[in-house]
Amino acid sequence: MTILIPVAQRILYAILLLVAVLVLNFTMLHLAPGDIADTISQSMGGADADTMAQIRSDYGLDQPFLVQLGSYISRVLTFDLGYSYFYNQPVTTLIFEKLPATLLLVFTAQIVALIIGVVLGVISAKNPNGITSHFVTLLALFGYAAPVFWTGILLLIAFSLKIPLFPVAGMSDVTVEGGWFIRALDVAHHLVLPVVTLSTIFFALYSRLCRASMIEVLGSDYVRTAKAKGLSEFEITYKHALKNSLSPVVTLAGLQFSAVVSGAVLVETVFSWPGLGSLALQSIIARDTPTILGILFFSALVVIIGNLLTDFVLRLIDPRLRGRA
Repeated sequence: MTILIPVAQRILYAILLLVAVLVLNFTMLHLAPGDIADTISQSMGGADADTMAQIRSDYGLDQPFLVQLGSYISRVLTFDLGYSYFYNQPVTTLIFEKLPATLLLVFTAQIVALIIGVVLGVISAKNPNGITSHFVTLLALFGYAAPVFWTGILLLIAFSLKIPLFPVAGMSDVTVEGGWFIRALDVAHHLVLPVVTLSTIFFALYSRLCRASMIEVLGSDYVRTAKAKGLSEFEITYKHALKNSLSPVVTLAGLQFSAVVSGAVLVETVFSWPGLGSLALQSIIARDTPTILGILFFSALVVIIGNLLTDFVLRLIDPRLRGRA
């Protein structure tokens, strides 16, 4: 019961935050210049004022701001994200078509970054002044400093054009035939370069934080006591020190989840990955407001759920946090 109260409070805060994000997103897009009427008139080669007014009336854009906002929030509460002006189909349908590709990319990149970051952090912490530690530091600095789109372009040139090991674009090859296992291997083949690109900057952060945390823990009193008792280096490092070093890394991973989602937009654009990032770019160009709002809503929802899961995992790792709000 002690842990249920703070968990319920976190969920309530998450709901309030999601509503605030909805209002902010709608307000920002409402203030932005241009709308779907401008896009339609451009495709028509121009339109007079009466035609523009009729288009805005048909799409409800002539209503007062508060009326439009209230209508939008009421629809979202019933999981109705509206109808795409540009694609001529429900926004929910569009998002659910693209969402699996984005989630696959984001979660795979996050898991890969965490695993590689923790492993490199532990290796460098065991010998802070060694060559391996300096190499990990340089690798982390390069990964953190390099823009994600620049890294993606370099990987494309190197491993798709110069050394054709991986596909240039897309999520699958339509010419591949076979069962689900063959198709899964094909998707994994297409996934390698986007995941490496997206995870590079984040494993740099995780490795540096894990290294610092491990060095601090390995110098603590209980680790010296474990050494005095004759425990092996493996038991001290991975059964005692690592567990207490993971808390800041998991916290950072949760906080960085929004950055992973936003970084996926650039990665999907570079690799033509058929996810929400590519859909968002096309919708922005077309000024398709309902689709943009729907993508922003789902992105915020994924980030908030990711932060909630991070909070729950931290409470499981560290018993001291279980009774805190």
